[in-house]
Amino acid sequence: MEENFTSYKEAQENRIVSVREIDGDEELEVSLRPKTMQEYVGQTKVKENLKIYIAAAKKRSEALDHVLLYGPPGLGKTTLSSVIANELGVQMSLTSGPAIEKASDLAAILTKLNENDVLFIDEIHRLNHKVEEILYPAMEDYALDFMVGEGPSARSVRITLPKFTLIGATTKAGMLTGPLRDRFGVICRLEIYSPKELASIVKRSAKILGSKIDEDASLEIAKRSRGTPRIANRILRRVRDFAEIKGDGKIDIASAKLALDAMEIDELGLDNVDRNILSVMIDKFGGRAVGVDTIAAATGEEATTIEDVYEPYLMQIGFIARTPRGRIPLELAYKHMGKNYQNKF
Repeated sequence: MEENFTSYKEAQENRIVSVREIDGDEELEVSLRPKTMQEYVGQTKVKENLKIYIAAAKKRSEALDHVLLYGPPGLGKTTLSSVIANELGVQMSLTSGPAIEKASDLAAILTKLNENDVLFIDEIHRLNHKVEEILYPAMEDYALDFMVGEGPSARSVRITLPKFTLIGATTKAGMLTGPLRDRFGVICRLEIYSPKELASIVKRSAKILGSKIDEDASLEIAKRSRGTPRIANRILRRVRDFAEIKGDGKIDIASAKLALDAMEIDELGLDNVDRNILSVMIDKFGGRAVGVDTIAAATGEEATTIEDVYEPYLMQIGFIARTPRGRIPLELAYKHMGKNYQNKF
């Protein structure tokens, strides 16, 4: 298990197109993070609804209903949470599900909040079960219930909390328990970004970073970013390096393509490992259904790494399918790899 986790972590850290955070991402994202709804690009429907909920809460001088944000990694759930807090004019405290190990940890966080403040819990689906049960009355009644003492002398003690807004973020909404999910008054799904939206993010980020970029270059970066702002900003930083060293500092289409080709990121955002997996499935196994363990042995990757890191995006863009007999490459994968399609279903 330890070895599998290490290989998974290494696979994420070594990939430019990883949707997870890698070294340097956190500092970059904080500096590029929008502060208002107007600055926040994309997620139009979610933003329009949130604007109404926030305006209503401010008009009534109440805390905003608890908010659940879910969707794939890298789409800006933390960023949107800070935007919500800024729009409400309150402070935001940040933590994560795995970091809250005991009920006392949660109590320490909640009792430090001021009236109408925002508490952001990332990976909320990973909350300890006992901590989650303590969270229920905090969300509903703004109170914490504790048992003091043992045996016949034990008694219940209630601590009153300031009214607050809990914003939970998760990439796995299906892993949330029903009772926790039902306590969120606002549930928002964040969608993959379009190339046009990502191009706007790239241009805004380039301006903040002090780099000049043209329209074609920003769109080229956007197309290869897997619909994810985190990847787009990461690629922009690498392309900027190429433009400064190989060019005159301005990011144009030529410098963008030079950098992207050097990083082996193709026009759909696939890297060399993605293409190797497709090549093995198409060439070595002839497009027949093949198990993930077999793919792992043929590519030198861990099976869990393939399932968690590489496979989701290939399935999302319609390149492979899971069947009871194994993984099958689809017609789009053949076309992308320049192969003649052979239906093996």
